[in-house]
Amino acid sequence: MMKIHNFILLVIAFFTINFCTAQSNEEILMRVDDVPIEASEFLRVYNKNLDLVKDESQKDIDTYLQLFVEYQLKLQEAKRLKLDEDAMYKREFQRYKKQLTKNYLSENKVTETLVKEAYERSGIDINASHVLVRLDETSKDTINAYNDVLALRNRILEEGFEEVKKDVHDGKSIFLEDLGYFSAFKMVYDFETAAYNTPVGQISMPFRTQFGYHAVLVKDKRPSRGTITAAHIMIALKQKDSTVVPEQRIQEIYTKLKQGDSFESLAKQFSDDKSSARNGGALAPFKSGQLNSVAFEDQAFSLRNNGDVSEPFKTDYGWHIVKRIKLEPLKDFKELKPSLENRVKRDSRSKLINTAMVDELKRRYDIIYENGCKKYFNSIITDEFFKNSWKMPDSIDKDKMIFKINNRTFTYGQFGGFLTAAQRKYFNKEIPVKIIVDNAYDDFFEKSILKFREDNLELENEEFANILKEYRDGLLLFDLMEKEIWNKASKDTLGLKAYYEKNKSNYRWDKRVDMVMASSSKKEIVIKAKKMMEKLKPEDEISKALNTDEVQNIIFTKGIYTINDSKLPADLNFVEGISKVYNHNEAFHVLDVKEILSEDIKTFEEARGSVINDYQTELETEWLDGLKSRFSVEIKQDVLNRIKTQVKG
Repeated sequence: MMKIHNFILLVIAFFTINFCTAQSNEEILMRVDDVPIEASEFLRVYNKNLDLVKDESQKDIDTYLQLFVEYQLKLQEAKRLKLDEDAMYKREFQRYKKQLTKNYLSENKVTETLVKEAYERSGIDINASHVLVRLDETSKDTINAYNDVLALRNRILEEGFEEVKKDVHDGKSIFLEDLGYFSAFKMVYDFETAAYNTPVGQISMPFRTQFGYHAVLVKDKRPSRGTITAAHIMIALKQKDSTVVPEQRIQEIYTKLKQGDSFESLAKQFSDDKSSARNGGALAPFKSGQLNSVAFEDQAFSLRNNGDVSEPFKTDYGWHIVKRIKLEPLKDFKELKPSLENRVKRDSRSKLINTAMVDELKRRYDIIYENGCKKYFNSIITDEFFKNSWKMPDSIDKDKMIFKINNRTFTYGQFGGFLTAAQRKYFNKEIPVKIIVDNAYDDFFEKSILKFREDNLELENEEFANILKEYRDGLLLFDLMEKEIWNKASKDTLGLKAYYEKNKSNYRWDKRVDMVMASSSKKEIVIKAKKMMEKLKPEDEISKALNTDEVQNIIFTKGIYTINDSKLPADLNFVEGISKVYNHNEAFHVLDVKEILSEDIKTFEEARGSVINDYQTELETEWLDGLKSRFSVEIKQDVLNRIKTQVKG
């Protein structure tokens, strides 16, 4: 799925194309067989992608036109093969359409209010515990659960949270839990609202969420800790080198830090977090509650000043030393607004937005209601409904209108099917039929009017229509390339081997070195280590001689590394034996090079991934030549000349 997504993003970024049939007096630039492409469309695409193109040659109109034509040829081939009728293609497209539609089906005023509220809450962290008595989301008989939570609330006020927790928490139907610190978007919206509305030291009255009835005990409220940028050195708990003891190694590194060695240098040389090590241990900025490790966050935020370094500490991932680089307060509302809007629309707050949107659509569309439907359905639901075996009676007039939205009629049959599907929620429950029908009718109407809006969104919103068309074509192109090129290349073993034999000189190992390296911030220490290494002294003996209980002077690293590994000096002379002393990563090093592993040609299996990629490129070139023969492409030169003039102007 990630491969599909990345490919389509690439397509959209490079070819934002909306293939439309000619309309009104639009000038036609070209035709691919009988499919016309408008000049205005080509110009729109070219201008939109001009800043995205890094290759200057692709900014040339003629060069870009060739890419444009090749793209269209591929799309026409996909349609010739009827890939747009494939069931999997249709499912994936509908999944994306549904996701994209959410961004366009919202009520702006309500969204704005919720976004501002979320921003205000993001500036406050709450430390809380809660009581939960589980309750089915559809249950209407809630008084017992409410009273249970109320009784527990009263006990907590008298006995304290921990005492009551020991007595009643079962982790099944009754929960008393400590939640730690959280802020906006960490809890369902109703819970979040109750927490923010409850003063510190108090416990709320019972309230309901989709999980049941709660009461929340607010222990503390503090200003947001902001966003911290930090660096760390990590020694993983699991080591390939059996001689490395993680806790001992991190203490050795910490000793060197206290001696004045550079944090960044030590991170580059020794940290097992490779993604940050190359940057001197620097991590992406993060907020409280954003990482998977509370212990790591607490250590980072506990550092008071930029440049402060923690003592070694352990998490589930390994041993760490963390350094504070900078701490930024909550950003201003204008800067955070776009990301907050996206989160609000994905959050449980979206129910409020949906309600507001339905009210707005009611005003926008012409709606006609049939008033007798609820009474009718109340009369035909039997006890079988609560056994999940109810069926619509044959006598129902399935085509009778229940309501009409603009020109689309929604029927008794559709609502009856909706009720039939809903009955499993009420299995073995005792709920009045009238409540069931009323709730089902409201749900059916909301889903129907939102679906009507969704189905007509392409006609009502040009931006939505363009984005949807881009994804539709991008997904189609992915399926085509997978079928015609990628799968063929990966499965054509004979073709792959023949291509490898023809081009095997292109597939070589990088030069590698099997070595032991001694590192220190002090040149004189490395010189001493070098002399002992030349006398074939073992590592443990050298370490014992040069390190003390108080001072960590030398650290050894060993293994097989490529010549461009960041741990190795850039100017390393690859000769077997003891090297000279190198200055690298703000420290000094000497290497005992055990063996130089040559740049041998890779075997077919070793090079298989690269061979497949290159073979795919060759197959695609040949395939495109075939498409150019299959489809006729007619370009109107006079129109193209006018486009060139317009672009130059």
